[in-house]
Amino acid sequence: MSALKSTLILTAALLCVPVAAAQATAPATPTAPAPATTPAVTPAPDAAAAATQARTLAEQARATYPKGSANIDQTLWKQAAAAAESAVAAAPQNVEYLRLRAQIYTEVGFWRQAERAWNAVFVRQTPTPGSEDAKTAATVQYNLGYAAYTLNQPSAATAAFRTCLEYDPQSLLCLTWSARTQLEGGNYAQAAQLYDRALALNPGDKTLTYFRGLAQGAGRYGPAATRAFSRAYGDRDAGRKPQALAGFQEAARNAPNFTEAWREAGRLALELNDAPAALAAFQGAAALPGASAADRYNLSLAQEASQFGIGPVQAFRAAYAKYAAGDKAGAGTGFLAAATQNAQYAKAWAWLGRVRYEAKDYPGAAEAYGKAVALDPNDKTSAYYLRLAQAGK
Repeated sequence: MSALKSTLILTAALLCVPVAAAQATAPATPTAPAPATTPAVTPAPDAAAAATQARTLAEQARATYPKGSANIDQTLWKQAAAAAESAVAAAPQNVEYLRLRAQIYTEVGFWRQAERAWNAVFVRQTPTPGSEDAKTAATVQYNLGYAAYTLNQPSAATAAFRTCLEYDPQSLLCLTWSARTQLEGGNYAQAAQLYDRALALNPGDKTLTYFRGLAQGAGRYGPAATRAFSRAYGDRDAGRKPQALAGFQEAARNAPNFTEAWREAGRLALELNDAPAALAAFQGAAALPGASAADRYNLSLAQEASQFGIGPVQAFRAAYAKYAAGDKAGAGTGFLAAATQNAQYAKAWAWLGRVRYEAKDYPGAAEAYGKAVALDPNDKTSAYYLRLAQAGK
């Protein structure tokens, strides 16, 4: 007898009456806790009538409420679930009624109750992996697993994703998240295998490819750093940038050889205008053997930003790119913006002087070069062109 079959038999006795336990909620379909009391439904004379009533109420609910909003606290859905429970109570061996109840709880996103209901179905009728029933039950397990993951319950998440894959071995969502939980748990070989299966279903996916590579090298970083990095990656994708930055920094602290953790921390710090954090991150990345030209460029940007601010430095570099591309007018506007944002930015004044001088705007060039020389008396080039601009030649 399989482990899944044994589990289903053990839980069958719990499913002959409604259970009003609080449910875990996943972002895919937010749900409210179970109502304190079963909603009043006109008693049906027999199981068949109760099942018919449940189907009718479910259809009315679908027609009444906005698509995608199904919730157990909506009156018609409450009544549909209660009618389905009545049908099961009257005929607990009837697979059709058991399935109807499971489908209703699934549709409203009442995940824990749906799990119990599908278990009851599968005690009576062994699921075929990949069948419609099994795929629907897999969706329930995915949502339970994702909820557990977000609640920082790795064991529960791992178990739910594993069960999801028993029901539907081709579930890309469960392959992806099962791989993620294995990776964070330090089971790198299993994670790599699961990422391979996911990539077979979705070849070329950049995130899957990225994490497949991470799984291959995670042994060099250890579970603590890998888990922190994985969580930070999820925070970043969800737009929680401050939390993501803290997570990448934690990963880098736990594994100072983790180039990608330093790199991601640096990128986020720049986005958040946190020059000290960007400087520390890119110093960490640039010190490692795998440092790239981009890391060294970003280090120089962070070093300059720590003195003048990220905004002025980014404005300056964007202006320089326009200058190199031949857009002298756009470059002049950018250099002026950089100098205006930080009047102590000597290099921005010097380059503003240059574009003005090349445009034969000698008074404007003299003004800009004059400020550059005042800020940096050792800038001989600016001093030379200042004299020429003042002479109008």
